[in-house]
Amino acid sequence: MVSLFQILMLVLDVVWFFIIAHVILSWLINFQVINLHQPLVAQIWSGLNRLLEPIYSRIRRVLPAIQGIDLAPLVALIGVYALRIILANNISAFY
Repeated sequence: MVSLFQILMLVLDVVWFFIIAHVILSWLINFQVINLHQPLVAQIWSGLNRLLEPIYSRIRRVLPAIQGIDLAPLVALIGVYALRIILANNISAFY
């Protein structure tokens, strides 16, 4: 059962990394440091959007609309961190 705990923690770490990468990439695109006309950037951006949009869309349905600010990634990061805390505090259930 410890293996299950470690796999769940690994999945949450990967999701955390993808969200951080998506936020940083969106900043770089918005500040025109990189552009979507580069094929590699466009592929990475498209892949991250396809992975994270289902999560973000559910969060956006609940959050009130704020002009110019998307809080969905922040709420997703807080959710992932909360799940990590819950799993770590209940590690005894995996033994």
